[in-house]
Amino acid sequence: MKLASCRVLGRKCYGMITDAGLQVPDEFFLNQYPDLKSMLAAGALNEFVAALGETLRLEKITFEPPILQPEKILAVGVNYMAHIKEMGREPPDYPVVFMRYPDSLVGHGAQLIRPRVSDQYDYEGELAVIIGKPARYVGKADALDYVAGYTCLNDGSVRDFQRHGSQFTPGKNFPCSGACGPWIVTADEIPDPSLLQLTTRLNDAVVQSAPVSDMRFSVQEIIAYCSTFTTLQPGDILTTGTPGGVGAGRSPQVWLKPGDHISVTIDKIGELKNEVIDEPV
Repeated sequence: MKLASCRVLGRKCYGMITDAGLQVPDEFFLNQYPDLKSMLAAGALNEFVAALGETLRLEKITFEPPILQPEKILAVGVNYMAHIKEMGREPPDYPVVFMRYPDSLVGHGAQLIRPRVSDQYDYEGELAVIIGKPARYVGKADALDYVAGYTCLNDGSVRDFQRHGSQFTPGKNFPCSGACGPWIVTADEIPDPSLLQLTTRLNDAVVQSAPVSDMRFSVQEIIAYCSTFTTLQPGDILTTGTPGGVGAGRSPQVWLKPGDHISVTIDKIGELKNEVIDEPV
């Protein structure tokens, strides 16, 4: 099942993606659960399916990030072996975790903003994990039981700000610098995320292509680790790192510029597409 959040004539809603478009639940259900996060937190997926009614054509909707206001976005860096090598690092002993803020992410089809203070704006295609129920001290063997689903993410990175100190946070949180979507594919359709293939394209040219199995720390290990130091809540997003091929690791380096089109495709999930613009003065 594909779950998407969107705007229709300025009004926010969500529903299930079908071949015909976006099928939305009735008003009674939306009044109870106004967004995907509240529906997931209530464990109301079966009721959601029963409440589905009208179908909206996709050309009439504007996609939002699937989870509009996650309590936490925990991002894992330097987690693909090829990316670790291209950045000249050693494999970490533990997941390298930093925070992203919700306003740093836009939805599928929205414009990514290159900040005016830097010309070192980079792409990072990633698999993102959506938590489905509260998780604390979760063991690796049980970790996937806490996953609501998966989506694509572009962890847009302002590299010079990322290198200002030992923490990645400044380079990862410029408003509208990253993207998430287009929808969540529920976990029952992806029993083993390590079998997925991720591809990033810049202006239709492949710049990243790797199996998720190249990760230093698996999805299960990331969930287990993060649930040790915090309680993961429904709607929390865990990003899992990017493969080799980022712009900063190339020779010569490649930086995103206005007019560029960047897409992240993960099989069994879909394609997240965005265009880059300059930050308005």
